Amino acid sequence: MRQFVLTIAGVFVGLLLFVVGVPVLLIAGAAASSHPTVSQHQVLRLDLRGGLSDQSAPSLFGLGPRGLSVMTIVQNLHAAENDPRVRALFVRLPEGGMDPAAADELRLAFARFRAAGKTIVVHSQGLYASGAVTSTYQLAASAGEIWIQPGASFQVTGMANEEVFFRRLFDRFGVVPEFQQRQAYKNAVNPYLHDDFTPQHREASLSWMTSVYETAIATAATDRRRTPAALRTLLEAGPYTAEQARANGLVDRVGQVHEAEAVVLATAGSSDHEMLDIAEYEPPSERSSGPAIAVIGAEGAIVTGSGQDSNPFTGSSSVYSDDIAAAFYRAIEDRDVRAIVFRVSSPGGSDTASEQILSAVRAARAAGKPVVVSMGSYAASGGYWISSQASGIVAQPSTLTGSIGVYGGRFVLGPALARYGVDVRRIGVGGDFAGASGIGAPMSNSQQAAFSAWMDQIYDGFVARVAQGRNLPVARVREIAQGRVWTGVQARERGLVDELGGFYQAVERARRLANLQPGVRLKTIDGSASGLGSLGRMFGAGADAMQAAGQIAAISRDPEAQTLLRQVAQARAQARGQGAVLAPTAALH
Repeated sequence: MRQFVLTIAGVFVGLLLFVVGVPVLLIAGAAASSHPTVSQHQVLRLDLRGGLSDQSAPSLFGLGPRGLSVMTIVQNLHAAENDPRVRALFVRLPEGGMDPAAADELRLAFARFRAAGKTIVVHSQGLYASGAVTSTYQLAASAGEIWIQPGASFQVTGMANEEVFFRRLFDRFGVVPEFQQRQAYKNAVNPYLHDDFTPQHREASLSWMTSVYETAIATAATDRRRTPAALRTLLEAGPYTAEQARANGLVDRVGQVHEAEAVVLATAGSSDHEMLDIAEYEPPSERSSGPAIAVIGAEGAIVTGSGQDSNPFTGSSSVYSDDIAAAFYRAIEDRDVRAIVFRVSSPGGSDTASEQILSAVRAARAAGKPVVVSMGSYAASGGYWISSQASGIVAQPSTLTGSIGVYGGRFVLGPALARYGVDVRRIGVGGDFAGASGIGAPMSNSQQAAFSAWMDQIYDGFVARVAQGRNLPVARVREIAQGRVWTGVQARERGLVDELGGFYQAVERARRLANLQPGVRLKTIDGSASGLGSLGRMFGAGADAMQAAGQIAAISRDPEAQTLLRQVAQARAQARGQGAVLAPTAALH
């Protein structure tokens, strides 16, 4: 009876979507042709003010925008290099700092685009002292011409970072942070344990910041035809007004955005006064068969499980081990796939999830398919674990990687709660370690010893995997590990990565390892289940019914249909949430 009701409900949703979608489809029969097209002498537009992810999350049913990402920009610019319809690129810069590794990656894409004889103009409404603003200027310097708005400020004077420490607050309220680290440079939990930088924390942070800063200065100096020392001296003497920046040769022109737009359109010889957003650019069709290099992406914290259990209406910021492993095994079984480029942008996560993914990497190599890692903004801790045994590793100079270490623990809240009349009492059965994750009281000596042994086991396993994958002695890995973060430049010096470069350098390395011809096609492989499975669970409907509903929505491409889906999902979630009890939890990491 229950299944019958669920099936009827699913069919009802499908029919409702049909009723909504078909009229819209009939009224707007040419909706598919309304997608922006590329005209002759087209200028692409890239607005970086809204921020970037490294990779684009797939949209539900393939509907709607996928979101702007580094990979979308890089791949679309790569296609546009040889597209005679595209003549130029117009870029709106963010006012603050941008991710340094993203700036590295986009700079390479800009250089290739310009080398193809095409124009890049960037416009800034001011560059303000915020984070890695030097990296924003680094990217601007790689363009053909830099514009800045009149009266704006040019504050590219250095790089600073602040850390908020909570230890004195915890002491005041009786919160006990009970964490262990392997080793001294594994600083993720230091803000809970201390009220200031430890010597190791300060040393490591200043080290990678200096590396990122010097990379940005050096590349900007090359692109602006100055020496690094001269450019650094000039920048650090700021801030400047827009007009002063122009007088010092830090930018090329002072003007409003509409003036810069008119210049780039005229330079491109475009009769079309509209620019095309780079995310909407559709490259010329490519081959769909023959030898291929698979591209598998992983961005976010590494966790166990599958993304099919997440909300299909929101982009996932997690790397699900089941999904990534499934993508590798699909690539292994695909006869067209001869090599794999694994794009990793992750600060770490679960060791067990990382090991599941690493096992899939090893399986691909054992099947004769080389795996080359392309590192994005981060490939640290668990992000390095899943990269460590690839056939080759390519990192940007400013990628943050390494962090070969582990930390774990929890907050003891019992003393703090007791001050307010809340008492935590523990009971249990079984072994002594059963209560080690509770929040009421610190671990006993025996629990601390067991927890410490577990941490050592994870750390030793991490070191062993790196030693094997990078062909380094275990003692050497322990020496350079210690939980320390390195930039790509520093990691290459220590044998943790093979090459400095971006995504297409990784593609070229994979091509050579697989003995493939230049120009081999790329094939994106996603291991996650479609949004249909998640929708079925949210609605409580059968998979077949949701498949039909999804097909109707895909055919109609109707915003009202998508709105209806969201409303049904929200209603379902609210119904499930009634009467829920939220309880404090603690976890070991």
